[in-house]
Amino acid sequence: MLKEKLKNHHIILASGSPRRHQFLKDLKIPFIIDVKNIEEIYPENLKGSEITDYLSELKAEVFKRELKKEDILITSDTIVWHENKALGKAENTTEAFEMLKSMSGKKHEVITSVSFTTTEFQKTVNASTMVTFKELTKEEIDFYILNYHPLDKAGSYGIQEWIGLIGITKVEGSYFNVVGLPTHLVYETLLEIASL
Repeated sequence: MLKEKLKNHHIILASGSPRRHQFLKDLKIPFIIDVKNIEEIYPENLKGSEITDYLSELKAEVFKRELKKEDILITSDTIVWHENKALGKAENTTEAFEMLKSMSGKKHEVITSVSFTTTEFQKTVNASTMVTFKELTKEEIDFYILNYHPLDKAGSYGIQEWIGLIGITKVEGSYFNVVGLPTHLVYETLLEIASL
């Protein structure tokens, strides 16, 4: 359905995330992948979705000069917002352990922003999901870090992985947002852009 409406557009996904690639495939959206590395630095005064909005738009900046009229560039950023600070990707397994330990037995917020950039405009949308972890034991955290790949994920965990299966007791909001993309918003926004 969306594929037909977007036939005059060219979708560029600026993300190396295999989870985001799969989501666009599942939505039946034809796209190409183009990733440019940028330094993800944001002003210290930003909080919550202000951070992800800023970084999502920052990731689009490096593409702006080369966009063609039919292009829709999709950039995105996800953080875990916990106890009034942003948890991005851990630098190492020690940091990953500390992140997971800090969220154990508590609730945290997963925020994803998605920017849609064309030669004429930019629109940024975001979604927030509240996630609750049970009390995780040291052994459970160690097992997860040893057997999975937490360093490429915001907050050092994937909800769809073992730690999510055994540790998450409640999800309030979009599950897919926690995996990496608020798919309902991507669909709605692309429909809106296609009808312009």
